[in-house]
Amino acid sequence: MAFKFEKLLVWQKAVDLSELVDQVSKNFPKEELYILTSQIKRAADSIALNVAEGSTGQSNAEFNRFLGIALRSNIEVVSCIYLAKRRNIISEEDFNKIYSSCEEILVMINGLRKALKT
Repeated sequence: MAFKFEKLLVWQKAVDLSELVDQVSKNFPKEELYILTSQIKRAADSIALNVAEGSTGQSNAEFNRFLGIALRSNIEVVSCIYLAKRRNIISEEDFNKIYSSCEEILVMINGLRKALKT
């Protein structure tokens, strides 16, 4: 592994979440393609992308800033699945899978941010 972020478990989990969101969103109705489908996929991708970009070794403060962006994107995914659930677009099972993954990533990002400050 040539890049630091590839070793980060939080990045690996974020990539897994992005894949899960991509699979689930393939079943969204066509009228949501440029609305909720696009939004949830971009938010999920943003988590992994910001963790990777922030880990480039600029400084802990800069990494922390990117982790904050990743955290907000993670919360955006949660909000999107609530909308999808209310619109009867996703099943309870898919909602729970994505929600659990987002919870896990939230804890990991917060832990990493805390470690960077010490």
